[in-house]
Parts: sequence; C-alpha cells; structure tokens
Amino acid sequence: MLHSLRSLPLCLLLSHASGSWEYCLACMVYPGAVHTRFEHSLGVYWLAGQSLQYLQTYQGAELDIDHFDVQTVKLAGLLHDIGHGPFSHMFEHKFLPRVITGSNWSHEQMSGKLVDYIVDQHHIDIDSECLKQVKDMIIASSNVSVANSMKEKRFLYDIVANGRNGIDVDKFDYIARDCRACGLGCNFQFRRLLQSMRIMDDEICYPTKEYLTVHKLFSTRADLHRTVYTHAKVMAIELMVVDALVKANDHLEISSYTTDPAEYWKLGDNILKIIETSPDPELKESRELILRIRRRDLYQFCNEYAVPKNKLDLFEDITAQDIVCSQKTSGVQLREEDVAVSNVKIDLTCGRNNPLDRISFFKDYESKEKFYISDDRISHLLPASYLDRIVRVYAKKPELVEAVSEAFENFQLRMYGIKAQVHETPEKKKRRR
Repeated sequence: MLHSLRSLPLCLLLSHASGSWEYCLACMVYPGAVHTRFEHSLGVYWLAGQSLQYLQTYQGAELDIDHFDVQTVKLAGLLHDIGHGPFSHMFEHKFLPRVITGSNWSHEQMSGKLVDYIVDQHHIDIDSECLKQVKDMIIASSNVSVANSMKEKRFLYDIVANGRNGIDVDKFDYIARDCRACGLGCNFQFRRLLQSMRIMDDEICYPTKEYLTVHKLFSTRADLHRTVYTHAKVMAIELMVVDALVKANDHLEISSYTTDPAEYWKLGDNILKIIETSPDPELKESRELILRIRRRDLYQFCNEYAVPKNKLDLFEDITAQDIVCSQKTSGVQLREEDVAVSNVKIDLTCGRNNPLDRISFFKDYESKEKFYISDDRISHLLPASYLDRIVRVYAKKPELVEAVSEAFENFQLRMYGIKAQVHETPEKKKRRR
C-alpha cells in the first residue's frame, strides 16, 4: 500500500493539508484517541481498494471494473476528509454558524476545492475525468443527486461516502479505529460485509443473513456518539473551544480562511497554540478560556434530559436564553453569557427513520432479485425508535451551578410539565465555590 502511495503525485495533497487533520477533542477525555485524519484517510484508501478487490474477484467480468475505476475510488478514499477544518466537525457545525449567518459551508465542498487548487498549484498531471469523479465521490454523501446522475457504475459512488444508505468504508475505518483507541468493545465485523457484498442493479447489496451485522454498524456508531463523541466532558471542552475561537475571530479573521483554499489549508489545530502564545490584548478572553481547559477548569455540567419521544417532531434547539428566562428564585441573576447549552442529536444516520429500510438484500448468491426486509421479520429486539435528542446544560462558572440547575429544572416543567432529567444535580456540586 505504501509503495503505491509514493507513486501517486496526489500524495502532495496529504502533506499540504495535514495541519487540518488532527483528531477531535475526544482525545482530551480519552487519551488514546490521538490518531489523526491522515491515518484515517490511509485506512479508508486501503479499505476502498479492498472493496473493489472483492468485487473484482466475485463479479469482475460482469461489472467491468477497470484500473481507472480502482484508481478513482482509492483516491476518493484518500482525499475524502482533506477539507476538514480544525477539530473536524466542531469547526463546521459549531464554530462557523456562530460567526457566519446562515452558513452552509461544508468540508466536502472544500475538499473538492482543495483538490483543484493543489493540482493546479503543483501542476499535477491527472486525467480530468478521474479528477471530476474523485470530487463527485467525495460529496456523494452530502449530494446524492451527483451520484444519481451517473448512468454507469453508480455503485462506485457508494463505496467511500454512501449517500444512499450510509454503509461505506469511511464508517468501517473510523468505527473500528475509534472503538480500539477509546477502549470500547466493537462487535461489528466490517469484513463480513466487504466479503459478502454483491452488485445487483447497480447497487451494493448484502445477503439476508448479514442483516444484524448491518444493524450493528449503525448501533455501534450510535454508541460511539453517545459514549465518546458527545461525552459530557468532551462537550464541555468543545463549548469552551468554540467560545475561544468565536472571541478570537474578529482579530484573527479565522472564518475568512474558508473562502480561499490557498489560505484554508493553513488552518490547523495549532490555532489554539497560536492564540495561547499571542501577546495581543484582543485575544485575552480567548487565552483565558484555553488556559482554563489546560487547568481542567471546565464549564460545569449541570444536568441533561432526553427529549420525550412524542416531542421529537416539534423539537427546536434549546438556547441559553431559554434557560435564563426560566429562572424564578431571587439571588444571583443569570445572564445568557453565564450558560452554555449543548443540543445533542444521536441517530442511526437517517434521523427518525430506520436506515435498514433503504438497504437491499438478496437471498443467496444464485439470486437475481434484491429486496428490503422489515424489522418484524428479523427480530423484535431491534429499537422502535431511531433518534435521540439530548439537551445538556452547563454553567460557565462553578458558583453558578445551583442557579443554572434550578433554571434548567424550571424550563423542563414549563416545557413538558415534568422534570424530564433522570438524576438530580448533586448538592455538593451545587454548593461548589
């Protein structure tokens, strides 16, 4: 694999943008989770090649997979995350919406722009059709219409970033990698899917016996989100980093980098160190927040509740203003800047819908027909709901925990008529000064 990588001039892309690939903030809670997006990209590159190798072995003649297809899919796997900003999804979904009104920026679109920029910048000789297909494959999960417009070999667009049903080698790599790095068990065996998949009517299909293996892919992903990616402490650190970047944005113009790939690739996780070591008085508040993270003086988690199932359809993100407006008791008067709220969404990739409803199966390897399988034909133990919305509230200062916790309870009573949270905020934590 490494030999073939050295032969690709596009490896320049990897070194050019490696500053943007550090792993997310989970590593500050799970010290083993320190792998980078560079490592993940190599893994996806390898698994993309493995997928085509298995398909060529079992269906090579009828699928007409050639060297061009193999090269294109592997390059898409190698480059699919090149457009991620500092701290990955946090930059895209939490920071940019705070500083750019109505932001619809996406790392997939930026990946395409970066590919074009560096190919031009380094005069890389690559077939134009190959380059176009690589970019289309990268954005396939966020723009399915691109892949749907292809008349031939549509299944190639489902290998790296699958917008059709969510099963792709990107998930295969990061789920296995993150479970191992964070010390979690992983009973999802992605190789069973790699070795058993077949192409029917230009779509990747799986044998019916692997129905539960497919379900484990999505349930393991949801467990990682619940246990690692949205861990209460991880979210506290994320909220603080976002606040620090927002406060620094006017001075450093961080958001302006997203408009030009020639500047964007320079952004990396080292942005925190740049702020931390800068003497500029305009960055004083940001420096103080980063220092608090270093000292583990984090925003204090007050409590959380899961949105009732019958309220999910009407749910709107809860804001700090919602909590402050629910304060009743006298004493300390809360302000919006005293409260941080994290609205967590955990699903099986399709919101409230079952992702398995969009996956095609076949009976055996002699079959010529594909079909969908309903839950009730497999197991009554599968979930009846496929979406969790969790509201977490934090006090930005330890002495405000009691006031914020009470306001949060009042908010729940006003919204639902009950306290939806499971646990009371500990009295010892409320009294902390």
